[in-house]
Amino acid sequence: MQLIYDVADKPSTKQTIIFALQQMIAIMAATLLVPILVSSYGLEADPAAALFGAGIGTIVYIICTQKRSPAFLGSSFTFLGAYAASIQQNYGYWGVLIGVCFAGIVYIIIAIIIKAVGSRWVNKLMPAVIIGPIVTLIGLSLSGTATTWMASNGGSEYSLITIAVGIITFLSIVVASVKGSRTVKLIPFIIGIGVGYILALILTVIGNTSGIASLQIMNFQPFIDEFSPVSFRSFFDVPSFFFMKAINTKGQYLPIDGAAIGNIALIYVPIAVVELAQHIADHKNLGSIINRDLIIDPGLDKTLTGDGLGSIVGAFFGGAANTTYGESIGCVAITKNASVITIIYTGIGCMLLSFFTPFVVIVNSIPKCVMGGACVALYGFIAVSGLQMLKNVDLGNNKNLFVVSSILVCGIGGLTLEIGKNPVTGGPLLSITSLAVSLIIGIITNLVVNNGKLEDEDPGDVDGLTGHVENMGTVKITDEDYVSKKQAEEKNSKH
Repeated sequence: MQLIYDVADKPSTKQTIIFALQQMIAIMAATLLVPILVSSYGLEADPAAALFGAGIGTIVYIICTQKRSPAFLGSSFTFLGAYAASIQQNYGYWGVLIGVCFAGIVYIIIAIIIKAVGSRWVNKLMPAVIIGPIVTLIGLSLSGTATTWMASNGGSEYSLITIAVGIITFLSIVVASVKGSRTVKLIPFIIGIGVGYILALILTVIGNTSGIASLQIMNFQPFIDEFSPVSFRSFFDVPSFFFMKAINTKGQYLPIDGAAIGNIALIYVPIAVVELAQHIADHKNLGSIINRDLIIDPGLDKTLTGDGLGSIVGAFFGGAANTTYGESIGCVAITKNASVITIIYTGIGCMLLSFFTPFVVIVNSIPKCVMGGACVALYGFIAVSGLQMLKNVDLGNNKNLFVVSSILVCGIGGLTLEIGKNPVTGGPLLSITSLAVSLIIGIITNLVVNNGKLEDEDPGDVDGLTGHVENMGTVKITDEDYVSKKQAEEKNSKH
């Protein structure tokens, strides 16, 4: 992809602030939703604290990856089942924090192993024929959220009006990205979401005035709660950090003894191992967008360390493990802005804005149908970027066809593996997501059709992307070039 701003490029400060704001808007809804869900399980998790945790976790990641990977870490949905299990077993805040620490340590241990043995085996184990459809699945698996938000505005009632608002939001992003000026093309989400927000506001005012419930898309209650009455905390407030809640509730939950720690580890560690698949897929996808293989540079050991430490630090403040966000990757792809400085500003911005109450309230007030329209673009670009990885794969070859088809059918069909039974929750002790199951089946199928071998036709091109990156800057001299060069040398020797 031809980038407007490459990884090391530094836009002006004014531009970077605007680009960072766009990234924040793209990741905000999901980042703030996780603590809300955690609160529904029985613990109080502050969305503003989760925003701070995502910001500081991202900064940790950027430091660990030596500013070479423009990825944002936000609250992870993968661990929701683990949060619910540890909370329902009455381990409280410390149970969640210890569990996320276990998950982060798993990443760090794997990073140490990869540092020792290298990461090229990853490219051989998961070539483009596997990682391409997996990335496509990531986008498609998120698509249901986008369409549901558009169809019901996050509620339960179907509405053609909210669908219309979502489509207008999406088309505004399209027009800004395709037909806008160079500057406008860099901020299509700010423009699109702004258009959708204003439209929703107008419809809601009309609906409230005329008493038409179907037009009342926006909820003004967050503003009423925050500014009634108006006080200093209506504008600035310290987030309720998760570690402070853990300290202040000491003795209210089961003691964290050896048995408790072992039980918590059994809940969180398997999920962390499964999450490794999405970590690799996300970095492969981002690498294809920014024209470099992040598995090699900065290296899978550094990205895993950054993700693991970023999760631990993020949970310490926000209460949720962090993970690389597809919304952020989609934003990079659409805007063609891969500047790491933008991601750094985004992380710092999240930390600062977590203290600025009105910003969090405004973001929470964005109608789900508007965010759904924006997510059509975000998730769609993730899916398409996976398909782009398959452009050099011969799908006329049955070997490749079986691998791709098995991944797509199992992933789209939602095949999961549920192992054991949790006596407290009644659910499975371990649930392996359809994405992880699809990856496992794809790898097994690839081994079967290749007789168990992980050999490449071209050792220098392990996954298409790696070979492209390693050959960047290489000059190939043709016979014609060689003759011309010899003639020039003979001419110079005569003089």
